[in-house]
Amino acid sequence: MEGFREINATEIENVQKLIGSDWMLITAGSMKESFNTMTASWGCMGVLWNKNVAIAYVRPQRFTYLFTEANPLMTLCFFEDDKKDALRFCGTHSGRDCDKIKETGLTPVEYEDGAVIFAEAKLALICRKLYVSDIKEEGFLDKSLLSNYPQNDYHRQYICEIIKVLKKD
Repeated sequence: MEGFREINATEIENVQKLIGSDWMLITAGSMKESFNTMTASWGCMGVLWNKNVAIAYVRPQRFTYLFTEANPLMTLCFFEDDKKDALRFCGTHSGRDCDKIKETGLTPVEYEDGAVIFAEAKLALICRKLYVSDIKEEGFLDKSLLSNYPQNDYHRQYICEIIKVLKKD
């Protein structure tokens, strides 16, 4: 893909900063049908089941949830600081109500198997879902964490194999 080169998942640096501070766009669907994207600042990367994995969390009321449920692939895209306003918009507006791509000026690009990444991303992970599970109240050992769920709208966890990592040249 023009402007990107493939790297190994082990070359991804400072995952805590990428996810927690820089934020990411979780995107599912395809350019041929339809897709949606949302901003996330919760997630993980590591090794599980002898595979490089990314774990993404999506609440069921998010429009993107419908796309993550219906598609085997999702992408996680990370951006430079100059795209923070676009990420903020994608995290505070629903694709049900507006065209996030038009509003933010981001450029979706179809990658292999229909996965959607963004031309402006500095790093894009193409991920294949391996396992899903719902976070449940009874699983919390530290009950103070329930304050993250005042509406009892617990996330669905998607454990995904990182099948390709693209880094901006």
